[in-house]
Amino acid sequence: MLKGYNGKMLFVNLTDKSIEEKELTEEMASKFIGGYGIGAKVLYDNMPAKVDPLGEESMLGFMTGPTSGTKAFFGGRYTVVNKSPVTGGWNDANSGGFFGPELKKAGFDALFVKGISKEPVYIWINDGKVEIKDASKLWGMNSKETLKTLKEELGDDKLRVSCIGPAGENLSNIAAIMNDEHRAAGRGGCGAVMGSKNLKAIAVRGTKEIEVANPDKIVELNKKISAAMKENEMAQGFSVYGTGVFTEGSALNGDSPVKNWGGVGVVDFGEENAKSVAPAAYDQKYKVKAYNCSNCPLGCGAKYKVDDGKWPVGDTDRPEYETQAAFGSTLLNGDIEAIIKCNEICNIYGIDTISAGMTIAWAMECFEEGVLTKEDLDGIELTWGNGEAIVAIMEKMANNEGIGKVLMKGSMQAAKELGKGEEFLQTASGIELPMHDPKYAPGYARTYQYDPTPGRHVKGGVAMAQMFGMIGKYDYDTTGYLDVKMTANQELINAAGFCMFMSLAGAEQGIENQYIEAITGRSFKPQDQDTVGMRILNMRQAFNLREGITPKDLTITKRALGQPPQKEGPVAGVEIDDVKLKNNFFSFIGWDLETGKPSKGTLEKLGLDFLIKDLY
Repeated sequence: MLKGYNGKMLFVNLTDKSIEEKELTEEMASKFIGGYGIGAKVLYDNMPAKVDPLGEESMLGFMTGPTSGTKAFFGGRYTVVNKSPVTGGWNDANSGGFFGPELKKAGFDALFVKGISKEPVYIWINDGKVEIKDASKLWGMNSKETLKTLKEELGDDKLRVSCIGPAGENLSNIAAIMNDEHRAAGRGGCGAVMGSKNLKAIAVRGTKEIEVANPDKIVELNKKISAAMKENEMAQGFSVYGTGVFTEGSALNGDSPVKNWGGVGVVDFGEENAKSVAPAAYDQKYKVKAYNCSNCPLGCGAKYKVDDGKWPVGDTDRPEYETQAAFGSTLLNGDIEAIIKCNEICNIYGIDTISAGMTIAWAMECFEEGVLTKEDLDGIELTWGNGEAIVAIMEKMANNEGIGKVLMKGSMQAAKELGKGEEFLQTASGIELPMHDPKYAPGYARTYQYDPTPGRHVKGGVAMAQMFGMIGKYDYDTTGYLDVKMTANQELINAAGFCMFMSLAGAEQGIENQYIEAITGRSFKPQDQDTVGMRILNMRQAFNLREGITPKDLTITKRALGQPPQKEGPVAGVEIDDVKLKNNFFSFIGWDLETGKPSKGTLEKLGLDFLIKDLY
């Protein structure tokens, strides 16, 4: 029997309302682990190439990993997989909270949805029993209302829900899938794919205990992490202030983008604004309690209560770093009340905060440069740092009205529809850039542009090592080996269902492999991590190649590369050699520099021989 898995995947077709269970085999579990590893293999095998991402044949997967539903620390993540309506290629979006472990305990390692329902529906999974139920009265509700209503309708206050808000219903390219009120599978338009199927929500409830091979070993590893965290200042900082622990410093040292990627933190944003948007400045006023995802000893989240000020949103959640920067330094906005309000709007309407903030940054620069007028923006004077204007435009977007209806398509589509402003887009292959500047950690240039899931800061690579000073930043000659090695490591962590912040705990290197051995009972050594990680990466790459996407189609904004170089500030004079970073990575991993195809030898070595026929 498979340890750490249910051995079952659920396939739902909303067109004909069919429900089918399929076996998750030992071979697939060992070769692809879970998460977007198994997700990429299943979508490649079951979804035809070149399908419309919002069409009937398009598939949407909700993926757990072997850690999900076990007692392994940091094992609370799940991943949504789909074809992106933004890039036309592979997409995965990761979220924490409690939904993933609950899906696993409800009896399934993964849920795949295809087809389009004629009427709004939701899927109810209750300890292995699966129903497709009417969601007509849920349609139009926000994410918090949907959760509350489903708990009442199904009579279970302990169920977990993954759902879309109005943004997903309106097929917005920046729509997220929400769970646990504030956790989001945010990027790449996955919320639009869910909305296109008339699928409002997935409700899950499970009481099954996931059998593991060595429960005592898991307890031992948990104790190691707990002990290491007590001695690790970074872990303690994240536990108190969450992902925003570095917000103030990042806004000034060149890490956070400033003024739509065209500014300098210490010059344009300034120390006072940087301090005002950091959690240390407002936790004391708003924080009610800490928030921990499932089996997380760190607790980087926080519940807030905002009952006064300009926007008294009531019970809400602390903005994450990416949100703080997207609505802060990127817009030259030091108004934390505006950031909290925008964060709440995105949470309840189901909107990716990175893409929302960056789309507003694009519109803001267009306004400042005279490309968009006040009339274009429904009378809103969208000037740098104007918190009231930022909230007003965000509300327009959430309500899908006026200029907001255009901006909710994302900055790239908005520029195309309006026929202007393309010179101010800051994207990677159409996805708005995340909040870490490659000029500060150049490895992000390769990751953002050439990872099969573009524009993500949570993929592996040398950037994190550069950011924390573990290696030199601007050496472009020797990045290949370490870039590939760190990418493979992160592939495994993501696919297994671990949170990437496990690395902050300060436990020994490779502890994730020990967890997998304890859960599955299979030997899993560092070389296995390398092999599995590379197999997953190549599977995602093959998906894109089959869609006709080659390296020349992958783009990144010139500002992120330092073209032209900034004249002042911490990253003044930096111009990134992105071609060399890409060539180093491709050469070491065995991908053709022009076509992006893995060599036949690489595919054979990784046990992906079946791809040779398709790619060659």
